[in-house]
Amino acid sequence: MGSLKMTGKAPCTALPESSCAYLLQELKMIWDEVGQEENERERILQEIEQECQEVYRRKVNSANMSRIQLHQALAESEAEFTNLLLSLGERSFPGRPEKMTGTLKEQLNSITPALQEMQMRKEARLKQFIEVQTEIQRIASEIAGRPENEAITVNQEDLSLKKLEEHQSELQRLKREKSDRLCKVEEYKVLIHNYAKIMGMDPSKILSNVHTSLLDGANDQQTKNISDDILNKLNTMVQQLKEEKNQRMDKLHSLGKALTKLWNILDTNMEERRPYGEIKIYSMTSGSSMLGPGSLTLETIQKIESEVQRLDHLKASKMKELFMIKQTEIKEICKKSHMDMPYQTEMNKIMDVIMSGDVDHDDLLKTMDEYIYKVKEEATSRKEIMDKVEKWMASCDEERWLEEYSRDERRYSISRGAHKHLKRAERARIIVNKIPGLVELLMAKTEIWEQEREKVFYYDELPLLAMLKDYMLTLKEKEEEKYRQWTRHKLQSSIKQRLQYQPWLKYYLEQQTSYYGSTT
Repeated sequence: MGSLKMTGKAPCTALPESSCAYLLQELKMIWDEVGQEENERERILQEIEQECQEVYRRKVNSANMSRIQLHQALAESEAEFTNLLLSLGERSFPGRPEKMTGTLKEQLNSITPALQEMQMRKEARLKQFIEVQTEIQRIASEIAGRPENEAITVNQEDLSLKKLEEHQSELQRLKREKSDRLCKVEEYKVLIHNYAKIMGMDPSKILSNVHTSLLDGANDQQTKNISDDILNKLNTMVQQLKEEKNQRMDKLHSLGKALTKLWNILDTNMEERRPYGEIKIYSMTSGSSMLGPGSLTLETIQKIESEVQRLDHLKASKMKELFMIKQTEIKEICKKSHMDMPYQTEMNKIMDVIMSGDVDHDDLLKTMDEYIYKVKEEATSRKEIMDKVEKWMASCDEERWLEEYSRDERRYSISRGAHKHLKRAERARIIVNKIPGLVELLMAKTEIWEQEREKVFYYDELPLLAMLKDYMLTLKEKEEEKYRQWTRHKLQSSIKQRLQYQPWLKYYLEQQTSYYGSTT
């Protein structure tokens, strides 16, 4: 800027009247009128010139700062635009000018709309990322069974469509997994409801024991609990209910068979069977499809179990009665055949089993019929021997009567009925004389029977062969005794006859008798 001269010519002819030249002209006029000294005038003009330079310098500096800021803003806009392109994964943007021309403001104004568009795109893309990642975290938390307490962090360095598609694919996968898990949960719930209804249980109580979120009417937060832990618990509960159902089915089948068998054994009428008709149908069902609600309740099973127990007691009583009849039949056969009671130990065991209720009706009948058959068969095999035993026993009775008759000193007296006794005695002697032959024949047949059967022939708990041998021994002793008596009687008769003709012999015998005692 040149020095201010107090000339008649203004320093800037282009300036209007209000410009610096006009003001200097007016100041000169004032100084002329006042009579201001020239030195003072120069000093004041120099001050004015310095002040003007300061004003221009500030304006230049301000303009320079504005230019720098425009350059910086333009650079930052270009950098931000480039970063946005990279962040959004885009190579270019149609709204951005290919070449930057014109003033700085023109260049900045030309890039600003594209930058704003890219910023809006980023905000929209960021919102999409937040929504997708929030949904991913929510579903992942549901699957993992943990609360949603983690903040969403989006990597703003990569907001590309490819990354968004990856998140969306992950979200779709999680949604499918969630859908599968929800379907699985519903399947488990349906199974639990079905099992619970069949067994008369409260499904709500069962589900609440697994997790309260499974109850109908639970809030949204709870109903989405589809974690592995919940699924495992549901699966375990279903398996437990299935096992319980199978156990009850098996028990119902067993009770149904037992009930039908007891009905048939006891010949139960239809009126008594009718209350258990439906239960019997359930007991014949192989699957769960035919089972109605409450068909496997504990009350139902206890009801049929009580009926089976009642019929079991009744059956035991009937079987005991039947057993006693069969046992009596065996006893009668044994008594008639003078046999020992066979199978006594076995029959005592059968009675114990009957009282415990563990014996089968058919098995009991079969066993007892086998015993009866064997007893009858043995009785038949003994019949020939028993007939001869009966004959022997009758002969022994005649023998005893004959012995008593022979000891009767009045047997030859003339009395009423004496001739009948004489005739019976004659018949008895004939029978008695046949006893030894009968006994020998009986012994031979008994020995053959024992050899064939490989056991002892008992008669009223005594070995028959031993009885026959004892009898033969006794018979022999009787014969020997009879012979001794006959010999003694004959000797005495001979002595008496000799004493009649030889008196000295009588004297001799009397002396011997007094000395040695009587010999008779």
